Amino acid sequence: MQDFTGKIAVITGGGTGMGRELAVQLAAAGAHVSMCDLSEENMANTATRARAVAPASDIRISTHTADVSDEAAMLVFRDEVLEAHDSDHVNLLFNNAGLSGGGSVFTDSREAWDRCFNVCFYGVRWGTLAFLDALAKSDEGHIVNTSSVNGFWASIGADRPHTAYSAAKFAVKGFTEALITDLAVNAPHVSASVVMPGHIGTNIVASSMNYGSRDLTDEERELGKLADQMFHDMAPMTASEAATVILTGVRENRWRILVGDDAHKLDNAVRANPEAAYEPGFGDMLFGELRGAADTMNGD
Repeated sequence: MQDFTGKIAVITGGGTGMGRELAVQLAAAGAHVSMCDLSEENMANTATRARAVAPASDIRISTHTADVSDEAAMLVFRDEVLEAHDSDHVNLLFNNAGLSGGGSVFTDSREAWDRCFNVCFYGVRWGTLAFLDALAKSDEGHIVNTSSVNGFWASIGADRPHTAYSAAKFAVKGFTEALITDLAVNAPHVSASVVMPGHIGTNIVASSMNYGSRDLTDEERELGKLADQMFHDMAPMTASEAATVILTGVRENRWRILVGDDAHKLDNAVRANPEAAYEPGFGDMLFGELRGAADTMNGD
């Protein structure tokens, strides 16, 4: 899919971060965009930015409130999208929404673990199933599922449990790789890509606090705000730069899209010595400066 002009793109988690920047860049490329999120205010901001860069006044931008972990809500979202575009098909689906939490199966609650897994994996599954027929009805389609470097390395440090998020992102990676064959057999004009970002300047820490299941004290929320700012400001790549890498990967029809130099370095390190991947210090040499932000994001 070399040209996005006139294509219909669907984005989950479009209110902030990479979802927002994907919406803006797709609109600028002439695509019609529909997004869902849990924050109407954030989506309105995204829609305003997208309309400002759209090359024509007839570019359609629509926003929809939906929890991606709820299959019924995603089916309603699908119906609203098709109605908004007066269409029976979509061309691009970015299953992008995510949050963290439930780091430890010992010390974190079942609710926090399930919430993280349900958003990060089932959000991808329900999104794919909801829009699968609409993608199949297009002349060309592409499913883009956001995993993470934690989809091939299940750690944020030797003493920092990170089970729910890592399990979900491994599942997203496996699901997407399996989709490649499934699509080739049943809808060969639809492609699939798995996106594995490193540290990107998003507000996932704030999203995890606002939409996770863990009850936070006022003090924890204040610390979380500081951690969110640090995670955002210390990132070696902005969300806008990440969106550009992702869309370039879609144009090149790459099924595996690593985002960020840190992602490439970690991927190479794990492949070079997988037996050492979970030894103390393996990840600290790459991500040690993020541990404070990760602690808060993970509910520790």
